[in-house]
Amino acid sequence: MVAMIVSTASKIILWCLAVAGLLGLVLAGMIASPLRAPPELTSISRTAGAVDRSTMPGLERFNARDGTELAYRHYPARAPGSGQIAVLVHGSSGSSLAVHALAKGLAERGVETWAPDIRGHGASGTRGDIGYVGQLEDDLSDFVGLIRKASPAAPLTLIGHSAGGGFALRVAGSPILNQFVRTVLLAPYLGYAAPTNRPNSGGWASADIPRIIALSLLHRIGLECCDALPVVAFAVPPNSGKILVPAYTERLRGNFGAHRDFQTDLAAATKPVIIYSGADDELMLSDKYADAVRAVRPGVDVRLIDGVNHMGIVSDPAAVSVIADDLVKAGSSS
Repeated sequence: MVAMIVSTASKIILWCLAVAGLLGLVLAGMIASPLRAPPELTSISRTAGAVDRSTMPGLERFNARDGTELAYRHYPARAPGSGQIAVLVHGSSGSSLAVHALAKGLAERGVETWAPDIRGHGASGTRGDIGYVGQLEDDLSDFVGLIRKASPAAPLTLIGHSAGGGFALRVAGSPILNQFVRTVLLAPYLGYAAPTNRPNSGGWASADIPRIIALSLLHRIGLECCDALPVVAFAVPPNSGKILVPAYTERLRGNFGAHRDFQTDLAAATKPVIIYSGADDELMLSDKYADAVRAVRPGVDVRLIDGVNHMGIVSDPAAVSVIADDLVKAGSSS
């Protein structure tokens, strides 16, 4: 009897030591290498900075289900209206500012357009952070509810750029997919392991891999205590913090994009998915999109636009014209 008690106690002690050792390794992983911001990626900042925003509408606000005030810009359709509505989601670090040119182009072609500052960006919530993974889907549902008060039946198209494209794909494969008739992905970021992603996103992002791995290990044992730690930094210009978000916490990184395996989201999407990318994209391998997505859904339409880079897909006049005209045609034929 005594031997059994001793044996059991020894096993418990060994188990506790193993857990303590694991937690020690996790802690070491979280603090071993501080998050470092990459140098400014000038191709991004120059292209974005060249957009004329003199006609950009002011910010409006609504309250999400948790009471947080979230911001958006509304672009009413210019006559004649197409009867369509687009929800246009910006990319990583940015806000509705970044998609003004495309939003304006859509509105000029009769597509009423709503461009939110996704929580954690712009004037929505705490910069670089959210409350929990899944909150962005909740916010989007609340935003659609706001739109539906004014337009109860108009068909909605979800459009997302870069990380916002990954998030749009996440939504397309989620329980709220039926709120949209189609999903348009603009140079979408499909995840660090996707064949379409250049290393470090072409110099745009610098991730603290040891910290991300450590937090993943904590998740496996049911601990989400440290998801407010920053894990990825962006190549934004110096002193741009009033406009851009320099870094994401783990929970924002884990929500603003596709799931770890983007193919799962794509397989779950039941509505049409269209991809546009610039042939000169410096963050993504645009010529890899077709093979990557058609391996899961052969019918996905993929279009490359010559002479357009990553930010140009939402601001270059040629890209704006192609995307907006295609959307109007798709709406009139559905």
